[in-house]
Amino acid sequence: QVQLVESGGGLVQSGGSLRLSCIFSTAMFSIWDMSWYRQAPGKQRELVATVTRTSSTTYADSVKGRFTITRHSANNTLVLQMNSLKPEDQAVYYCHAAYVRSTCWGDGTQITVSY
Repeated sequence: QVQLVESGGGLVQSGGSLRLSCIFSTAMFSIWDMSWYRQAPGKQRELVATVTRTSSTTYADSVKGRFTITRHSANNTLVLQMNSLKPEDQAVYYCHAAYVRSTCWGDGTQITVSY
């Protein structure tokens, strides 16, 4: 049973940086496609960034050039480095794993960006 545990959320000023981490609980990390999603109050959950099992990356237009997604097989960790944060980035950020028809979500971590 895959479990995902996010960390690194918190309060940051506009223009600041945060680094989110997601630990993948089993040894099969390398075969899963990994993503970060976010959901702001009153809005639908949206895809922020994906890194496939072959390390191909894609980003939402709103975060391109500011966010970087990486995966680290040595310690089964997914990282989202977020720079130049804006108030509109404020949301709960979720780690997501997908493999064939299997998916898994973390519980989320809150990012608050102050003006």
